[in-house]
Amino acid sequence: MTPITHAQLDWDDQGRPHSRVFDDVYFSDQSGLEETRYVFLEQNRLQERFAALPMGGRLVIGETGFGTGLNFLCAWQLFDQHAVAGARLHFVSVEKYPLSHADLQRALALWPELQPYAEQLLAQYIAIHQGFQRLVLDNGRVTLTLLIGDALEQLPQLDAQIDAWFLDGFAPAKNPDMWTAELFAELARLAAPGSTISTFTSTGWVRRLINAAGFKMKRTPGIGHKWEILRGEFLGWPELTPRPAVTAPWFARPAPHTGERRALVIGGGMAGCCTAASLAARGWQVCLLERHAALAQEASGNPQGVLYLKLSAHGTALSQLIVSGFGYTRRLLEHLQRGVDWDACGVLQLAFNAKEAERQAQLAEAFAPDLLHRVDATQAQAHAGIPLEQGGLFFPDGGWVHPPALCEWQARHPNIEVKLHQEALTLQRVDGQWQARDGDTPIADAPVVVLAGAAEIKRFPFSAALPLKRIRGQITRLPHTAQSQELSTVVCAQGYVAPARLGEHTLGASFDFKSDDLTPTLAEHADNLELLREISPTLLQALHPDNQALDTLEGRAAFRCTSPDYLPIVGPLADADAFAQAFGILARDARQVPDTPCPWLEGVYINSGHGSRGLITAPLSAQLLAAWLDNEPLPLPISVAQACHPNRFALRELIRGKSHKTP
Repeated sequence: MTPITHAQLDWDDQGRPHSRVFDDVYFSDQSGLEETRYVFLEQNRLQERFAALPMGGRLVIGETGFGTGLNFLCAWQLFDQHAVAGARLHFVSVEKYPLSHADLQRALALWPELQPYAEQLLAQYIAIHQGFQRLVLDNGRVTLTLLIGDALEQLPQLDAQIDAWFLDGFAPAKNPDMWTAELFAELARLAAPGSTISTFTSTGWVRRLINAAGFKMKRTPGIGHKWEILRGEFLGWPELTPRPAVTAPWFARPAPHTGERRALVIGGGMAGCCTAASLAARGWQVCLLERHAALAQEASGNPQGVLYLKLSAHGTALSQLIVSGFGYTRRLLEHLQRGVDWDACGVLQLAFNAKEAERQAQLAEAFAPDLLHRVDATQAQAHAGIPLEQGGLFFPDGGWVHPPALCEWQARHPNIEVKLHQEALTLQRVDGQWQARDGDTPIADAPVVVLAGAAEIKRFPFSAALPLKRIRGQITRLPHTAQSQELSTVVCAQGYVAPARLGEHTLGASFDFKSDDLTPTLAEHADNLELLREISPTLLQALHPDNQALDTLEGRAAFRCTSPDYLPIVGPLADADAFAQAFGILARDARQVPDTPCPWLEGVYINSGHGSRGLITAPLSAQLLAAWLDNEPLPLPISVAQACHPNRFALRELIRGKSHKTP
């Protein structure tokens, strides 16, 4: 993996940004606003298209080159002025060199009339790291998906239908990589029928290459010092060009839901609350069922969870999910009360042995320093505010979260009805509705059901085969002391300790694969104290003097729910028996891609298996689930969405069936 770097800018005497790398301007030196509105908004007929959107309608804009976000803000302003209240705007933009927050703020200050939109963007322009980054704006009415990285690495991983394209890379002569046949083929692959396209350039070879990709471009009068610009429409994939690879049917999207937009979400923890909020923001009426007396009573009920990124330097699906999910959660937290509900105090991962130190060195090479960077023992001690014996990795955007606060805030949407003390023991399909029952008593029904109740989802026959396992974990709560209040960042080794929240530190957490008993044990309190000793003997002594009895300690235990590959299980579910029958040929030849549609279980979706990473993976997985249901651009790369798909297990079983029979 190559770490992303921010744009290197120079500023002219008018305060306008200029790219040092590409030796080009970000917008016209005459009127950037007028040029954007003419070249991109007018040529794509966006005013009339926004005005024509029905309630619940959506327009998806794609862009090459996010830059200062000027095109996005102008499109959002026009959408705000002309679209009905229930319509939605989805904007997808690729950017190799994102501006830093300070540079973006400085650039957007040039346009006072866009200030209300710029302020919202800047408030959410946080933790913008490599890969797919999802920003939700205007209470969910506007969605911005930034693809941070090289366009020809990011766009092939995008699953979307784009209604209008803005081609706004730096000039072809300055940045030819953004004006290639390969790139235009990606625009064609992603183009919805009748998709429009426009760009400020009128260069002949650019026009011919875009035409060759299946668009019909024509020159049109320009604006300012541009004599001509290009606009066009997508006619269809060119007959003589090989078509892009078809998505395997087991990962293809189910037919879009067209009936009543009502959903039943089972499970009121992090996955369930975030799923309910994600659907509610899209206009769904959601019934959230929770068997306990309040939300977030199981694994999501700990007083402090850590925003900790366990990454790989090799760009694995899990690592990509973690970087994208971390950014999304970090932006969500801006809506909560800092210091009580969460704190961006940073996370320090100590290099507690040689293997960990080697892993950290690889990570520091693979990721940008604003995501993580190495610190020596002296620097680590300065970050933490307590005596430490090792250096490690520091994550400046990390911190701790009070998970119940995030769950409760997510479930507060007016489209969500929370039903407590309601346990769905059975689910039946009755007259096109999924009916949840507690014994003989119907609890609720809806055409769509989302199973978000951790390992409890195995109680339903159609999801019983999903290989979810429960792992017991126990945390220990310790009252702060005068000395422990010096702790100023989360510190992790094989365990973790967080700065005090409301006068109390959280430390942990144990892993027990065998116990089903959730009563906290003295043995695991002792284990947690040993984990703290590994971090800082001085802090241990401050929080738990040697003469203090273990039976005075308080804590709680809960089950994490995880899958064999440590990825969550997110997406639509197939009928297991029909799946094995439809794709049985894979047992004989795993390379086959049968032309058989996937036998989906109508209206059944899963969001589970988040393990100890739920704070980072569950909120973005809820966005992924809503995108499956609403036929939206996915918030994650195709390869990551497929790696998290419920069907991956049935697929592996079929393929393994072949290997078992081979002599």
